[in-house]
Amino acid sequence: MRPYVMETFIDSYSTEKSFEETIMSMDAILVGGGNTLNMLSIWKSQGIDLALRKAYDAGIVMSGGSAGSLCWFQNGTTDSRPVKISKIECMGWLKGSHCPHYDTEPGRRPLYHDLIKRGELFPGYACDDKACLYFENEKMVAAVASSTKSKNYYVDLIDAKIVEKELDTKLIS
Repeated sequence: MRPYVMETFIDSYSTEKSFEETIMSMDAILVGGGNTLNMLSIWKSQGIDLALRKAYDAGIVMSGGSAGSLCWFQNGTTDSRPVKISKIECMGWLKGSHCPHYDTEPGRRPLYHDLIKRGELFPGYACDDKACLYFENEKMVAAVASSTKSKNYYVDLIDAKIVEKELDTKLIS
């Protein structure tokens, strides 16, 4: 397996393959961090979102961190807009919401709780930095972390109260 970085800021003369051809030739896709809002907008306008779905349906592994983990869920929290963390609608492949950087960005946890409580976000998953979730067929099957301090959570609304359940997180090295 060879790593490949797919650039999305291109002109017609800088590539010989379409985005779909490139994506379909991969064994796995790793989406990095960055501006989730801009990334999703570019994907939609270029048809990359559809190519990614086709690849997923064909069995190509999808993964990512930060924006690259958030993008697969229905909605979540993002720092993609100026001034403050806000709500974002995502691709919706994974049911529920997602909040990355749960432990390192002070405004994330309270905003995530508030948005779920107000019904603006679905209940969902929150990950500390250096922690992640593994899904198969749209079901969460494992929570892992590379630090003993990093945790994963399922955040729900029960009887009008936020309930934060710490998931059993296995340490990986």
